[in-house]
Amino acid sequence: MRLLRCHIENFGVLSGFDYEFPEGLAVICLTIGSFTIWIRAINSINVVGILRAGGDTVFSMLLDTMALWVVGVPLVGIAALVSLSDCATANNTVAIVLSGSMAKDISREYGVDPRRLMADNGVPAQTVDPRSTDGYSIINGVYIKNKSSRTLDPAVLGDRQFAACPQQGPQVLIVHSHASESYTMPPGQEYVPSGTFRTADRSCNMVRVGDELAAELSSYGISVVHDRTLHDGESYNDAYENSLASIQSYLAKYPSIVYVLDLHRDAVQDANGTQYKLVTAEDPAAAQVSLIMGVAHDGWQDNLRLAIAVQEKLESQSPTLMRPITLLNYRYNQFAAPGSLLVEVGAAGNSLDEALRAARLFAKGFAETILGR
Repeated sequence: MRLLRCHIENFGVLSGFDYEFPEGLAVICLTIGSFTIWIRAINSINVVGILRAGGDTVFSMLLDTMALWVVGVPLVGIAALVSLSDCATANNTVAIVLSGSMAKDISREYGVDPRRLMADNGVPAQTVDPRSTDGYSIINGVYIKNKSSRTLDPAVLGDRQFAACPQQGPQVLIVHSHASESYTMPPGQEYVPSGTFRTADRSCNMVRVGDELAAELSSYGISVVHDRTLHDGESYNDAYENSLASIQSYLAKYPSIVYVLDLHRDAVQDANGTQYKLVTAEDPAAAQVSLIMGVAHDGWQDNLRLAIAVQEKLESQSPTLMRPITLLNYRYNQFAAPGSLLVEVGAAGNSLDEALRAARLFAKGFAETILGR
């Protein structure tokens, strides 16, 4: 072994090739050979030296044939299968690596969540898409359900003049008066409830939807402050009073904030108590979104002009994403800022995935509206 080792280590010099044989590999090869060479030596002595010399050529032929077909050929087949498997694995790995960035670009362009498929939660679906003008006021093609005592002037509300987006500092505040509102999760994704369709788990309630909206708005270069406080955590009846305190605190700290988005979800059920989810007609389905406008304050027209402009933009992008705007004789803290909207993302029957997709679609239309694109 020592003589062979020296000869192998000097292979490059003796053969004239500029190649240095790795010493460790040479030792491994010689070690393996030392365990097998004696078997080959005994076989050669028996077959060539004894059996053939004694005239028993038939047994020698059978022995060689069996060695070839019983051992050699199966080993070659196994080696071929292993090689094919390695090639397939390598091809799959390369495909995954190369397609990763492509899948990410496609998911962002078309609003597809790359982290998981949207599982069906089994709730019956409806799509609110009014075709008749009965019971609606229409301004700039936007349907408005006026349940308030206000009279709507299309000339005033349809001029697309609303609070301008500042260039410096935070521009948008996202809050949740009813932060614990939640959705109907698919099997295997259930949360710990804190009430009927409510949970304090921020990964499953309106705070999670706010996280998605904030991230998407930030991707458009909009500076966002997201208040993740559970304003309805201790007292549901004091939720709006609690969220107003937060809004006023942020407005005092960041005077540049013009737009305040209060994220909620709706609840839709029939007379028998059956829950329904509100989804878009487009595929993949997203939760439908509704803008609820409180008009019991002096600045209601400023907010409504913004709502109409946002809805007009969104209907050009996702025709069935938005339900008609609803006007009610309440304030909903919308007097605090000239660009205040109460945004209902889906209903209790929707899944969280559907709500998150809706948030991404809404962010696109809202961002392009306030940025003047």
